[in-house]
Amino acid sequence: MDSNTVPVLIVGAGPAGLTAAITLARYGLDAMLVERRAAPSTMPKATVISTRTMEILRSWGLEDAVRAGADDVRMRMLLSRTLAEAPGGTVVPVGYPSPEQAEMLSPTGALCAPQDHLEPVLLAHLRTLPGVRIESGRGVEEVHRAGSGVRVRLDDGRVVRARYLIAADGAHSTVRRALDIPLAGETDVLNGVRAMFHAPLWDVVGPHRYLLYGTTEAGDGTFLPSGQGDRWIYGVARDTPDMDQRWFEHTIRRAVGAGDLPLTITRVDRFASAAQLAASYRAGPVFLVGDAAHRVTPRGGTGLNIAVHDGFDLGWKLAWVLRGWAGPEVLDTYEAERRPVAEHHAARSADPNGARRSVDHEMRIDLGGRLPHVWTSTAADRVSTVDLLGPGLTMFVDADAEPAARVGPPVTLRRLDRVTARALGLGRGSSLLVRPDGVPA
Repeated sequence: MDSNTVPVLIVGAGPAGLTAAITLARYGLDAMLVERRAAPSTMPKATVISTRTMEILRSWGLEDAVRAGADDVRMRMLLSRTLAEAPGGTVVPVGYPSPEQAEMLSPTGALCAPQDHLEPVLLAHLRTLPGVRIESGRGVEEVHRAGSGVRVRLDDGRVVRARYLIAADGAHSTVRRALDIPLAGETDVLNGVRAMFHAPLWDVVGPHRYLLYGTTEAGDGTFLPSGQGDRWIYGVARDTPDMDQRWFEHTIRRAVGAGDLPLTITRVDRFASAAQLAASYRAGPVFLVGDAAHRVTPRGGTGLNIAVHDGFDLGWKLAWVLRGWAGPEVLDTYEAERRPVAEHHAARSADPNGARRSVDHEMRIDLGGRLPHVWTSTAADRVSTVDLLGPGLTMFVDADAEPAARVGPPVTLRRLDRVTARALGLGRGSSLLVRPDGVPA
């Protein structure tokens, strides 16, 4: 029986696990990533990528690759009787900025791209980085804490020993169950039936391109664009035995307002979603991220994004500890900082009106207190202050400042022109020290 020893074992190759793996690899650390699926999912799943998620992807050079699979929409909801009546519909904010607002807040912006486009982009990037061994088609059978680390038996009989384990294995996490960490919160919060289909709906709505559409002609239903040019999801928050493919063909055409709409339904399934958090995000050397740590309903489109943010946050903190840049106490900040965010989004997703939120409030949650975005010029290019973050600490200083020597994580020094320094609140000779996520240290 083979035995492997790694600093970090990551279970699950969804957005949270891939983000954690990429973050560790970019710090030059070794890890092992195991995924029960033999191949990435071909289901769109989540379709919203938030501003802060895009900032992380941009820092890895992946912004263009992700945008290549995105639908060109405004990040709003349109309400109308049918899709054909979109020109007279009502536009509703859903917590994501318009392009004009995004330009003021970030060097990038939120977009509509399906998860089955994002995951291959992340996986392809991970494969270009040394240090992380990826094993697909491998599940976890047993998890045991062993001394200061963990021992995991895979379903092929091998035992992997790791200093740390990241459980990114989804809402029905095998690792979480093995550690007897319960979930608390509401189950069956938002249930219903949805159909995935191909149809030329962009031709129907014309220039009125939005993140989602609510229609009332065939009963309350929601249309979501999900990539590939003409792929869509239509969902209803109810469930009766007659809701089969034929029912959806008839109902979708009514809701679109086009009885002769060319339509190919590829999948019909039931869904049940919850608003729950794990009682603890940590059991010694084991950490829960993404859906293993929290479950939210589709309302608000936040589930994928908080999973990515979990993976990034835990990834850089583990890297600091393993590189000797910080003591293990920095890992205590993972749950302390991430749980309140998940509590907010779980409560929002359980609210029947949770899809409708102002941009101001939700952007504060999404950006997580990072330093302001200000365009500045370097010797090479015009960049955002958000783009200047280093892997350790970054010290932004007024041009006249003399930074003091520090011990601990490496410090990237960024001298700013006077106008940019003032925009960050820096007076003459002052400085601002921030973490890899842009949060003041």
